[in-house]
Amino acid sequence: MKTIKYLFIFLPLLVSCNSMLDDQIPQGTLSDEQVKDPTNAEAMVVSAYAIFTTAEDINSSFSMWNYDVRSDDAYKGGNGTSDGDVFHQLEIQQGVLTTNWNLNDIWERLYNSISRVNTAIALLNECDDSFTMKKQRLAEMKFLRAYGHFLLKRLFKKIPFVIDENLTYDEYNNLSNTSYTNDEGWQVIIDDLMEAYNTLPEKQADKGRPTKAAAAAFLAKVYLYKAYHQDDANSNQVTSINKEDLEKVIEFTNPSLYANYGLESDIHNNFRPEEQFENGIESIWAIQYSRNDGSTYGNLNWSYGLIPPNLTGATDGGCDFYKPSQNLVNAFHTGSDGLPLLRTFNDKDYDMANDNADPRLFLTVGMPGLPYMFNANYIMNQTSLWSRSNGLYGYYVTLKQNVDPALIGEYLIKGSYWASSMNRIVFRYADVLLERAEAYAQLGQTEQAINLVNQIRSRAASSTQMISSYPSRYGVKMYISNYHGSFSKNDAVEIVKMERRLELGMESERFFDLVRWGEAASVLNKYYSEEIDNCAIYKDAHFTINKDEYLPIPFKQLSASNGNYTQNVGNW
Repeated sequence: MKTIKYLFIFLPLLVSCNSMLDDQIPQGTLSDEQVKDPTNAEAMVVSAYAIFTTAEDINSSFSMWNYDVRSDDAYKGGNGTSDGDVFHQLEIQQGVLTTNWNLNDIWERLYNSISRVNTAIALLNECDDSFTMKKQRLAEMKFLRAYGHFLLKRLFKKIPFVIDENLTYDEYNNLSNTSYTNDEGWQVIIDDLMEAYNTLPEKQADKGRPTKAAAAAFLAKVYLYKAYHQDDANSNQVTSINKEDLEKVIEFTNPSLYANYGLESDIHNNFRPEEQFENGIESIWAIQYSRNDGSTYGNLNWSYGLIPPNLTGATDGGCDFYKPSQNLVNAFHTGSDGLPLLRTFNDKDYDMANDNADPRLFLTVGMPGLPYMFNANYIMNQTSLWSRSNGLYGYYVTLKQNVDPALIGEYLIKGSYWASSMNRIVFRYADVLLERAEAYAQLGQTEQAINLVNQIRSRAASSTQMISSYPSRYGVKMYISNYHGSFSKNDAVEIVKMERRLELGMESERFFDLVRWGEAASVLNKYYSEEIDNCAIYKDAHFTINKDEYLPIPFKQLSASNGNYTQNVGNW
């Protein structure tokens, strides 16, 4: 009799399993006949998809917003530094301990997700080849396994790769987190994705299943990470930028692979919960949330539950986390030429009454004097209504994760925390264009890079459906233009990096971009020194190079590894 567990294989590297998963599927073993039954395999595949929503929560969102508070895009927010103190420690990069619960929590949740996927793979492999969907379902699971490993690798760098779904308990216990170099680790993820890419169809009836284009977009992203080699065992620094990897990025961002995708007419369409905006032309692969599906709350996204502001009479109980930084707001300031304004130390902050701004500012950041979520019934101001910390973290509010209070009860639901049915786009076409632009720029093909950036900027200029009245009603000055002329390689690279920040602001990519480029220490230490006047928490902040780029391996996991894990560099 086959003894495949059909909850998930309990990894010994997971010291404690997430109890919230125990009710999903009854535990047990399957007979030989049951193992080969495609119905059971399909059920496990559905379960593997589901865990990427059920395993995350407000403190461990797979969107990574909790961990993007380390970037210059966002403050932690909340009621003060003691509210989510372990994330405050990450934000200022001081006092972080390997025993902090949030480090182990995200580790366990992601490995539980990978374990569920591997159980599905094990069942699929036992199915007879007469099961016509076998190869496609295996490809989908390889995609999900790559996704879990990718999130872990960006966070922890040195991770064990669980790529053999038939490992015994003892074999799991002997996995090492240094079996592969950093470069080889990215290749492990690429290998799973190539299997997916070679098998997945161009379209899927179920929107949550990845397509060939999704695998291509994922491959492009991983190759771009891999291109910035960080293989010095005693350092997290970029030692070289690999031309062959960049050429792979160009290959997997070829427009011919994305015939079914493109840019939305307005960037804000990507961040609206209404059904007519979900799974739009720019959404290559998204985590699917839903409402009214027969359960009490539906398959809602609870992982943004800490983000809504505490708005009396509307989002009562909102926790006001993940607040845009002044530094991010300043980045949207444009000059008389409509291009990003190069700021020097101690330059004054962006002034909404007098300064030009990229329209994307008003679609990314809610600001005092303007409507919250474009609803004129809720004008933001500098009061505790819009800052639970009474201004410690400022008065800005992120717009990309929040939902108009007019939609409460329909698309914004109150349970223990606030939840929304709005999908979370993992791979969107704008990111594909920017990755292609970055590869071109690094390869010295600057004209191609700038042309792609200008596509993004042209769309930004027309993204005014929600804010067209802002100049006349609120006095804001919106001005953005494209780049013209020729640029050096270095200038083109910097232009692309800046455009990534503007286009993807508050989408939790910024910190990982800085680490990928090898710029985290220089950018963030400058940010701390400049930002103290806007957010006093940074008076003690310091980013230690070759340490703070990655989270330490949690103490709980090191202790359970029988000596098979090695801690990240940095004297943790």
